[in-house]
Amino acid sequence: MGFSFFASRAAARFLEDIRRPAGVSTAALLLTAASGGGIVAYADSSRPEEGSGPPQQDVPRKKKVVVLGTGWGGTSFLKNLDCSRYDVKVISPRNYFAFTPLLPSVTCGTVEARSIVEPIRRMFEKKNKDVAYYEAECFKIDAAKKAVHCRSAVGTNLDGNGDFEVDYDYLVVALGATVNTFNTPGVMEHCHFLKEVEDAQKIRKSVLDCFEKASLPNISEEEKRKILHFVVIGGGPTGVEFTAELHDFLVEDLVKIYPAIQEFVKITIIQSGEHILNTFDERIAAFAETKFQRDGIEVNTGFRVLKVSDDFITVKNKSTGGEILVPYGMAIWSAGIGTRPVITDFMNQVGQAKRRALATNEWLRVRETDGVYAIGDCSSISQRKIMEDISTIFKVADKDNSGTLTLKEISDILEDICIRYPQVELYMKSMHMLDIADLIASGVGDSHKESMVVDIEEFKNALCHVDSQVKTVPATAQVAAQQGYYLADCFNKMDHCKEHPEGPLRLSGSGGDHHNFRPFRYKHLGQFAPLGGEQAAAELPGDWVSMGHSTQWLWYSVYASKQVSWRTRVLVVSDWTRRFIFGRDSSRI
Repeated sequence: MGFSFFASRAAARFLEDIRRPAGVSTAALLLTAASGGGIVAYADSSRPEEGSGPPQQDVPRKKKVVVLGTGWGGTSFLKNLDCSRYDVKVISPRNYFAFTPLLPSVTCGTVEARSIVEPIRRMFEKKNKDVAYYEAECFKIDAAKKAVHCRSAVGTNLDGNGDFEVDYDYLVVALGATVNTFNTPGVMEHCHFLKEVEDAQKIRKSVLDCFEKASLPNISEEEKRKILHFVVIGGGPTGVEFTAELHDFLVEDLVKIYPAIQEFVKITIIQSGEHILNTFDERIAAFAETKFQRDGIEVNTGFRVLKVSDDFITVKNKSTGGEILVPYGMAIWSAGIGTRPVITDFMNQVGQAKRRALATNEWLRVRETDGVYAIGDCSSISQRKIMEDISTIFKVADKDNSGTLTLKEISDILEDICIRYPQVELYMKSMHMLDIADLIASGVGDSHKESMVVDIEEFKNALCHVDSQVKTVPATAQVAAQQGYYLADCFNKMDHCKEHPEGPLRLSGSGGDHHNFRPFRYKHLGQFAPLGGEQAAAELPGDWVSMGHSTQWLWYSVYASKQVSWRTRVLVVSDWTRRFIFGRDSSRI
């Protein structure tokens, strides 16, 4: 039987190697193994004859989508993208998403670092998304070749340098921003930053180092005052929230375990503007300054930092012009955001040199590029001005080619105008205009009010001040998340909208047809400013301003609900509960 088995296997291999003569169709070949008495049948019915079946159709290639970054914009885009439509690759040196609004809480142990991060691969696994992730940093974008050049810190290629290249059909740039030092000498060497989870962990260790150093027996009182002087440079939301967290950490926890040196502790905010929280309502800024002064936090507004050295911060009083040396033990720089080098290089490629961020149109596509989109802090939407297209708008609205526009003709195109140029509605609201008739009446003479028929010059006069209401979206996590969701929605219905456009009329250029999509519109959902002592301030839609203890509990509920997963939600709430019961952890781990 063993010989029969091997003979049968050999016969099958032999028949597979036989080249069948042209025109011969054999359903099966039989080979009799005489020694074993067995029969082996080799059927080639699996090989169809030429032209016997329908031709095999080529499966259309999926478009390649490359996403740079795993921050708010990139993660929001990936979570809402229908990945079955595209070949998706994600490139980022950070293999997790971080809930950055809680970074100030991480600096003082109110919340642990791992409680606010979610691994990117885990997010894809939960959503059953077929996504390739590469832990690497993009150092060059080649728009001409439609490729990105990356460098991995965890693996190397055959050349040993870890560089590789990924091509794309669509590129989504969501790299965020870096710190902006304004070329101030000494900032990079001596200041802490608060942009990443690693930054928050370093700050936490440095705060405890200052207390341990000031507790040594050979330190004079003057040195103790210097070591325990914590200076926050920048009075924006991040700087204010960190200051509040640090103050709570000191008065609620550290003074209990360092009672001998508590009298030497001091916190100072240095702000170049006239008020802290200058992006908030004036009532919130005034409330925050009053509370900080009551808590013993020194708020210095109207001062600009000139230089930072090992022991002193040199500041200039903008009103008097005098310079002051401020001794410090630890300094935190939170004075603005800057452009990453890879973005600067890319802007030079596409003719956007000397800009602070990538300029995109209202559909988030980078201007002068093919298939490149940018979202989040690395980009800025350039809202087109209505006066640039006023002649085309007039021509499109003038359907009877009379050279004049009636109120009905203007009303027929008004919706498209307001969608394409949101500054129109903002201007009408700011001027307390009820409808388009009021707007047009502002640009015509008294003799035209009854007939309300305008020519091109009167139409221009009516709209000439509208562009003063052009707004830029702020560089916040809220904006980046909304942009990611919007762009994913556009990608999901890209094929459908090519056949059935849902955007407004094209009112620039030749005009006539419709845009595929409606332009991106940022919807402000409010902003919070925790001020310490279980108090917070909130500016919510509808010009609603709230301050106090109840607002802090609203902050807790909103930030818990906005966590990216139930795992992080449970961890954050448990960290808050632990802090209420046991206080903050003061170890250097």
